[in-house]
This record gives sequence, structure tokens and C-alpha cells, in this order.
Amino acid sequence: MEQDDQAQERAEARPRRRAGQPDPAPRPRLPRTPRRKAATQRRDPLLRTTDRLVLPAHPALHVPDTKVALSTASVYPDNTAIAFELAARLGYDGVEVMVWNDPVSQDLDALRALSEKHRMPILAVHAPCLLITQRVWTTDPWTKLKRARAAAETLGADTVVVHPPFRWQRQYAREFVQGIDRMAGETAVRFAVENMYPWRYKDREVLAYAPGWEVTEEAYRHFTVDLSHVATSRIDAFALVDRMGERLAHVHLADGSGSGKDEHLIPGRGKQPCAELLERLARTGFEGHVVLEVNTRRSGSPAEREADLAEALAFTRLHLATGSRVP
Repeated sequence: MEQDDQAQERAEARPRRRAGQPDPAPRPRLPRTPRRKAATQRRDPLLRTTDRLVLPAHPALHVPDTKVALSTASVYPDNTAIAFELAARLGYDGVEVMVWNDPVSQDLDALRALSEKHRMPILAVHAPCLLITQRVWTTDPWTKLKRARAAAETLGADTVVVHPPFRWQRQYAREFVQGIDRMAGETAVRFAVENMYPWRYKDREVLAYAPGWEVTEEAYRHFTVDLSHVATSRIDAFALVDRMGERLAHVHLADGSGSGKDEHLIPGRGKQPCAELLERLARTGFEGHVVLEVNTRRSGSPAEREADLAEALAFTRLHLATGSRVP
């Protein structure tokens, strides 16, 4: 009974239509909200820096033409192809190829194809002189350097990054300073010898490199400064750069906390003067490349790694801008 009473009340509440009155117009249907696309679809990067930072043109602001590149080592354990793809999507100016166990990094035709596909120039080649690359290309260290030089010349890179020899490579170490100078005189490619660090275990130090990890003690033509290595060696970054002087040709930008590990942190997350060094390079007319060689293995996901590499690029471009000198 109660249900019948309620139905009668609802019917009486409806407006009655008179005879001959046209039917009311149907209610317009609202457009349906489109469903979200599947999460598997490729998303835009979290931070895009393709437009070289949003900095207004101003006569008091100087933004140098220094190219900012991504080292293919920055996506390890992913491969070289992923590095090219990320560098292009985030707006880097080019890449530095770390020649290592990835077969693509050793194949000049494959590297050229990646460069053309992503329109990413190869600015530098890192010779396979790490512990994990002792058998890449060959076991002979001089042949490695010759092949790295040939790769740079073929791919249009102007720099080969090389580490000093390990102490147990005795013959190579004895000939290294003179041999690098001889090879540098045979090409327009710069052999930029990179500063290293003592290996530490608890309170002990092991001198693993010869002639030494402090590369400014030798008469190399060109240097690479690596700020993560500076942190690990616990020396002053600006004092090292001062000793390198005009021979500083290449920069590996990464941060470090000063622990015994070679951390390669995102710039700004450690204790090194990354921002101050970039500003100094901008003021002094540095003509080399700045390469982000960072460790993203602790990034929680591909999206987080992409955000880390975008942050590193934005940091670098921001601090490469400096005030113009007033005449």
C-alpha cells in the first residue's frame, strides 16, 4: 500500500500536457568524456628542454653555444639505442658514445644509423678503457685507441676520452704519455685524458693508475675533467681546473658526495661545485662540450630515469647562462 501511495504522488507531481500540445523536446545529450588511454602508451617526457630553457633574450644575459650531450653510459644497464632515443626526446645537443659490451656501441654503421634516425650528432667517443671493457674490440690498449680515433673521425666526433693506464698495464703505462702525444699529432681529433682517483678500501688507498690518477702532472695536450672523480679523489675542483688551464677540452658533469665510491650523481645532488663550474665555463669562453655522465641505475622506473636526465639537462643549461660583461 505504501508503495502505491508513493507512485501516485510521483504521477501527480509530473506536469500535465494539454490536448494538442506538442511533445516536449528531448533533452540534449552531453558528450561523453573520453576514456583514458592505456597506461602502456608512450607518454610525453616529464620535463622538456628542447627549447633551450625559457630564458628571455636580454643584453645582460649571455648563453654560450656550448653543446650539452648525454653519455650513453647514463642509461646503463639499458643499451646505446635507448640513450639516443632519450637524448633526442629530451632535447640534448648530441651524445657521447661509451664503447663497451653493447655490440651496437662497437658498430660504426649501427651508430651512424642511430645518429641519423634521431638526428643526434655524436660529439665524442669514450675509448673502451674501463675494467669491464678490457676485451672490447681487442685486448691491446693501443689498438683500442686507434679504433676509437677512427670511430671519431668516421662519425664526426671531435674528441676521444681516454683514461690513464692501469698500473698492471706496465708497457702501455711506460709509453702512454709519449704515445698519446704522437697520436694526437696525427689527427684533428682531441685525445682528452680524464682525471681519475685513488681506489679506497676502508683506510687504505690503492694507486691503480699509471703514470698516475692526477693527470695534470703529465704534459697531455688535452684533458677531460670529471667532477664525480674529483669528489672521489677528494681534491678541489677549481684547483684542478686551474691546473688544466687552456688544455681543458671536455667536461663530464656529475656530482659526488666525497665517499669512496665513484657515484656520478645528478648535478646538484652532491657536494661538488657543478653550478659554479658551469658559470665559470660560460664566462671564460669554454669551447668544448659538457657531457652528462650520470648514474641512473637507482631510478625507480623508466619514467623516473627520464625525469632525472631531464633535470640534469635543465640544471646544466640554466647554469651555463651567465651575466654579460658590461663594457
